Amino acid sequence: MFTGIVEILGTVSALEELDQTASGGGGTSLTIANAQDILEDANLGDSISVNGTCLTITEFEKSSFKVGVAPETLRRTNLGSLKKGSKVNLERAVASTTRMGGHFVQGHVDTVASVVSVTSDGNALTFRFKPRDPSVLRYIVEKGYVTLDGASLTVTQVQDGPEGWWEVMLIAYTQERVVTAAKKPGEEVNVEVDMVGKYVEKSVAGYFEDKAGSGEFAILEKMVSRLVDEKLNKSTK
Repeated sequence: MFTGIVEILGTVSALEELDQTASGGGGTSLTIANAQDILEDANLGDSISVNGTCLTITEFEKSSFKVGVAPETLRRTNLGSLKKGSKVNLERAVASTTRMGGHFVQGHVDTVASVVSVTSDGNALTFRFKPRDPSVLRYIVEKGYVTLDGASLTVTQVQDGPEGWWEVMLIAYTQERVVTAAKKPGEEVNVEVDMVGKYVEKSVAGYFEDKAGSGEFAILEKMVSRLVDEKLNKSTK
């Protein structure tokens, strides 16, 4: 478990493709350097967030560590696009003394999103993102949380639908501390939506299943239908 508060920026110093017969079953081994500030209390097998992806430390020295990235992870995240010299967001797993400055982050990437545009607003930057999987938009709400490359950020605007998008604003302080600030249109970020939305969705779906066929269900169905109609009418104006 993580908080989405990036501790430091590490640097990819080496990438090694793993043999299919190796214990990792293929994939890639990443070596991350300039990480001494978060390795003082490190142990083999510790979880660490690399660009929002929960990975396991397999080796470490004073200032660098290695993690294995499985083929499935490479397919679902932007880690496959990393090169020697790439910067990555790093965060250790939470401890009992960790302040919850962001929100609960699992390090399980839901999808990737492409940068659509970057707009200056004073000394802040507004980023617009379009997800590869549009279904995640139902979990993204204005003023809610979204995790981008492991950083907990606040959604400033959201547009639903197959061509939907959302926006976040990076203040000057954040721009210096996350990799997202340097990204250009067309580049991708790892996305993890707020898990609370998923639990709420499952609970509501279960409630509707239990009430199916009852008068109470009919009332709820009409309420939902009305809300959907209102939403659609607003979006077409």
